[in-house]
Amino acid sequence: MAVTLRDVAEKAGVSVRTVSNVVNGFQHIAPATRARVQAALEELNYRPNLVARSLRQGRTGIIMLILPEINVSYFGELAHEVVDYASSVGITVQIDESGGDPQREKELLTQLAQASWVDGVLFSSLGLRGVDLAGLVGTRPLVLLGERTARTALDHVGIDNVAASRLAVAHLIERGRTRIAALGGSGGARDATSKYRLRGFQKGLEAAGLDPAGLYQRTPDYRRGSAALAVREMLRWPQRPDGLFCFSDELAAGALRELVVQGVRVPEDIAVVGFDDIEASSFSTPSLTSIRPDKAGIAKTAVDALLHRLDAPEAPAREHSVGFELMVRESSGPELS
Repeated sequence: MAVTLRDVAEKAGVSVRTVSNVVNGFQHIAPATRARVQAALEELNYRPNLVARSLRQGRTGIIMLILPEINVSYFGELAHEVVDYASSVGITVQIDESGGDPQREKELLTQLAQASWVDGVLFSSLGLRGVDLAGLVGTRPLVLLGERTARTALDHVGIDNVAASRLAVAHLIERGRTRIAALGGSGGARDATSKYRLRGFQKGLEAAGLDPAGLYQRTPDYRRGSAALAVREMLRWPQRPDGLFCFSDELAAGALRELVVQGVRVPEDIAVVGFDDIEASSFSTPSLTSIRPDKAGIAKTAVDALLHRLDAPEAPAREHSVGFELMVRESSGPELS
């Protein structure tokens, strides 16, 4: 079998990314480390086919990943998966954040469209429309991540948010909950993710013969503090919910904290389900039941789609749907008798 970057990294006792940087000729590497990697490359008879092909085709081996907020756990974990997989195939990833601001997103893409140092872009957009993105088609390979915010001829990688949200609601119903509320989303035109998660929430209720309008508390963003304020409002409703579906684990974390502060028991009084299955959710008290998107699958599919686009720039755009699963933990509790 062909020797991989991981094989060389293990032999040299360094990270895969360090090996990739040596192979790609990056200068800022300690001489001793470079010598150790070079010795491992020679001993294992590594043949950098991808790099050689990139050089022949005038590529740099660098791609850009643009995310709305790097300090949000989901995006941080996704970035880790992208870097990990890209490194294994000899690609270096540069990361920037847009803050979800349409003007910032447009500025970043405009700059990258003319940049000679980057081969392509993985882009999670919150604010741009199809007309904004159309100008970049054909200038720099671009793959969209997350919820598609615009119908345009670009490759897209995401999950079925409607189906995933229906699964979360079905789980709460199986637990005997009948007054299920949804938490999250501004309802604005830019908030496509919340729109689809709300649709899945409503379809889940409807399938069980419950009021599809349900109970819904919007939040201005996905921050924990916003969730705490929203829960405080929900607890003033004439009839409290007995189940709560949060549109992200960040929101769920804020909700769990506020429920404890208000003396509400989870899951006895209100069962809670989140979305994203960030690592911290396994360690909350109680541990959080959550929808787990296949982050590693999203990363691999997105990088592969970008490499395919580099090899076949005229190929039709493709829609890639990645899987998800429900991780059941303490916050949704046992079935009610």
